[in-house]
Amino acid sequence: MNRQKNDPALYIKVHENDNVAIVVNNNGLTAGTEFPCGLILKEHIPQGHKVALSDIAKGGDIIRYGEVIGYAVRDIARGSWIDESLVVLPEAPALASLPLASNIPPDLPPLTGYTFEGYRNADGSVGTRNLLAITTSVHCVAGVVDYVVRIIERELLPKYPNVDGVVALNHLYGCGVAINAPAAVVPIRTIHNLALNANFGGEVMVVGLGCEKLQPERLLEGTPDVQTISLGEEDVVRLQDEKHVGFESMVQDILQVAERHLQRLNQRQRETVPASELVIGMQCGGSDAFSGVTANPAVGFASDLLIRCGATVMFSEVTEVRDAVHLLTPRVASEEVGKRLLEEMAWYDDYLNMGKTDRSANPSPGNKKGGLANVVEKALGSIAKSGRSAIVEVLSPGQRPTKRGLIYAATPASDFVCGTQQMASGITLQVFTTGRGTPYGLAAIPVIKMATRTTLSDRWHDLMDINAGTIATGEESIEQVGWRLFELILDIASARKQTWSDRWGFHNALAVFNPAPVT
Repeated sequence: MNRQKNDPALYIKVHENDNVAIVVNNNGLTAGTEFPCGLILKEHIPQGHKVALSDIAKGGDIIRYGEVIGYAVRDIARGSWIDESLVVLPEAPALASLPLASNIPPDLPPLTGYTFEGYRNADGSVGTRNLLAITTSVHCVAGVVDYVVRIIERELLPKYPNVDGVVALNHLYGCGVAINAPAAVVPIRTIHNLALNANFGGEVMVVGLGCEKLQPERLLEGTPDVQTISLGEEDVVRLQDEKHVGFESMVQDILQVAERHLQRLNQRQRETVPASELVIGMQCGGSDAFSGVTANPAVGFASDLLIRCGATVMFSEVTEVRDAVHLLTPRVASEEVGKRLLEEMAWYDDYLNMGKTDRSANPSPGNKKGGLANVVEKALGSIAKSGRSAIVEVLSPGQRPTKRGLIYAATPASDFVCGTQQMASGITLQVFTTGRGTPYGLAAIPVIKMATRTTLSDRWHDLMDINAGTIATGEESIEQVGWRLFELILDIASARKQTWSDRWGFHNALAVFNPAPVT
């Protein structure tokens, strides 16, 4: 919508020390626009982009969220547009000198009485879905498995009405890789733990080829930090077995194994369980300058509500935490947890150095078009998803938590990789905030997509599940949107409501993180 002449000119200043603010109005504001405070724009500034609230000298600090996000390339006059070309990226916080557990947040008051309808598993976990998962040990079998999945959906699922669906856990790993390289622990652990997600009810079956490096036995054994999955030989299908004469033989073998698992899954029923059994992943993608002031703070508020219920909440994305890690290390529950957080930051620094790149490769062109100047500004907005609770545990990529509460699960920032890794770490539902817009979804995990701007929510009305843009215009508070999100999480987890991506039936492929060499 075009801005009407009588619409008030609005900007958002996050912290009292900020010398920049972001423009709220749709389509931005033109040169000569005057704000109630007397600030006059010297040029057109797009929606979400920064305006200088005071004169900033060349080399001077540019401050947002009360933190220095960069230094001015040249003198910048009050009322001017500050785009990414005017901001010099500062150095990342030095890890060695950061305070650990120096300001541990007190426990928030317990929140009792909240429940959802979930599927309780034999290992004590609770799923939000009742799905058959077919684990693959190598990408070579993905085409066959996808073919069989279509048959299962068409011919078998109607016989088992209590089963929500079938998913193929396909990936690009398994062969042509340095299987014994130290970093191979990451993809092997990830694929192993994907099979154990609570939404699959403990029913594990594996389809392999036969000649791959990641043999099913190696996959089931996993890595030293995971529990071996015990399967009978009848739950593993190898397409190269001599008993398979032709393609139809392979298909029938997989179908027979799948039907045994479907029979057991079909016996399960939803039951009322406390909200403490939820394991929720928080992620952002297609971020803009509103992410850190609307959607992500609302997610952070909902995260605190979940943790007050005793639930588990994960946030991730190393490169979108690294430049704000100094704000997190005081919040860790112990020095040991703090050291683990620094280990993951250092590991990723080394990983980027090995690839002869650095954190400046983030953000994306779309992030910049949405008003984010650099990864520092992006990180300061990203960590708002973590709320105010203490961080009780730090996970390496693909690890499963051992505690409940707020957890940092180290993953790349890539939407698809982060989602896959969080799923391996055990999330049963994900909240995904976006300002630029993405139709992202996961087949095995319901994904609630939250818009940072009302314009996006209106334009993508049948893709966005909840709108946080009302915070920017003052129609709702962070707390109000946070409560709405919390209630929607309980409804989606209980299948009382359905996400748009599930309603349309589109989902992104899994993307297992593999930092080890490909041979």
